[in-house]
Amino acid sequence: MDHRDDLREFLTSRRERVTPEQAGLPDFGGRRRVKGLRREEVAMLAGMSTEYYTRLERGNAAGVSDSVLDGVSRALQLDDAERSHLFDLARTANEGLAVQRARSTSRPQQVRPALQQLIDAMGQVPVYVQNRRLDAVATNQLGQALFSEMFADQRRPMNAVRFVFLDPRAQTFYRDWEGQTRQIVALLRAEAGRSPYDRVLTDLVGELSTRSDLFRKLWASHDVREHRTGLKAIHHPIVGDLDLTFESMELASHPGLQLLAYSATPGTPSHDGLRLLASWAATQSAAAAQPTEVGDAR
Repeated sequence: MDHRDDLREFLTSRRERVTPEQAGLPDFGGRRRVKGLRREEVAMLAGMSTEYYTRLERGNAAGVSDSVLDGVSRALQLDDAERSHLFDLARTANEGLAVQRARSTSRPQQVRPALQQLIDAMGQVPVYVQNRRLDAVATNQLGQALFSEMFADQRRPMNAVRFVFLDPRAQTFYRDWEGQTRQIVALLRAEAGRSPYDRVLTDLVGELSTRSDLFRKLWASHDVREHRTGLKAIHHPIVGDLDLTFESMELASHPGLQLLAYSATPGTPSHDGLRLLASWAATQSAAAAQPTEVGDAR
C-alpha cells in the first residue's frame, strides 16, 4: 500500500470542504472549477508557496515541519482529531520500508487480572474495554449484558465495526444506526492513520470494504473522530430503550486500550432500565453457576 495516497486523499477532501466564504476570502463572482478552496488559496492561508503545498497534497511529505502542518491545519480549519490525523499521515508518508517491516506485526491484547478484578467490582456501571481496532478486550457482567446483541456472535474477538455493518441486529440495537456508522468508521480511520502497518486492521478494513457498500462509501470520506465522551441511544432486547452517556479513558497501564463506562441520569427511565438489566444479569449468572442435576441412574 502507498500511504502517500491517504495523505493526498485526506488533504483533498478537507480542502474541498472549506468554501472561500468560510475561509474569509473575497468572492469575485464567476464560476469556480473546483469544490471548496483552490490549492493556491490554501497555500496563501497557510503561509507557504503554492508549489510546496501542491507537493504536500500529492503525498510528498519529505522534510515537512510541524509548523508547516500547523499552518495547513489552520487553513483547512481542521479540528483536533483531524489535525492529529494529518500529523500521523505525514509521519507515515516519511517513513521507509524498514519502519514498515518493524511495525507490520499486530499482537493480541488482553487486560491484566488486577484490571479485570477492578472492572468486575464496578457492578452498577456497564464497563467495556476495547483496543483501537474496536475489538472487545474485556467487560464486566453488566457491560456484557448491555452489549449482549454484539456478543451473540461467536466470532472472537468481537469487533464493534463488524457488528455495526455486518450484523442485522445492529440496526435495531442502535436507535441512531446511521449516526453510529459514521462515528465508528471515523474512529477506525483515525486508528489507520496512527497504525498504518497493522495487518489485522488492514484485513478488517479489506473485509468490510468487500462486504459493505456503506462502509466503503464512508471510508472514502476520510472523516476522523476522537472517542472521549458522548451519548448512546440503544434499544436493548430485555429492558427496551436506553439513553446513556459514556466516558472513555485511555489506560496508562495498558497502552492502546480504552475503557468506556456508561451511565444514565438518576430518576430517568434509562437509569431504572440499567438497574433492571443489572438484576437480570445477576440472575442469569447465578443460574449459570448452579450445578447440573444428575438424574437417578438406577
